Amino acid sequence: MKKLLTLLFLLSFLAMTSPVYAGGTHGTNGTVSAKSIGAGLLSLIIWPGIGQAINDQSFEKNATHAVLGITGIFRIWSCYDAVVDREGGVWHNRI
Repeated sequence: MKKLLTLLFLLSFLAMTSPVYAGGTHGTNGTVSAKSIGAGLLSLIIWPGIGQAINDQSFEKNATHAVLGITGIFRIWSCYDAVVDREGGVWHNRI
């Protein structure tokens, strides 16, 4: 069981570094700053959506990240999304 969890953890970090192909619905990246890195850590450690709120994203994006935060794996995507301070990518088949 411990090996399986370790493997899943490592694969999730590898997946975080791969590009996301969403057919043009991925939004646009902002700049990585100290604020966005802190926001990403808060999304990863505390709860997804907090980092997006710190980065002054829209309410819909904050709510989407917070609701999908129920799944543990979404914390990693929310962390990445907050670190790169991604604009857009909300609703309509986008996150």
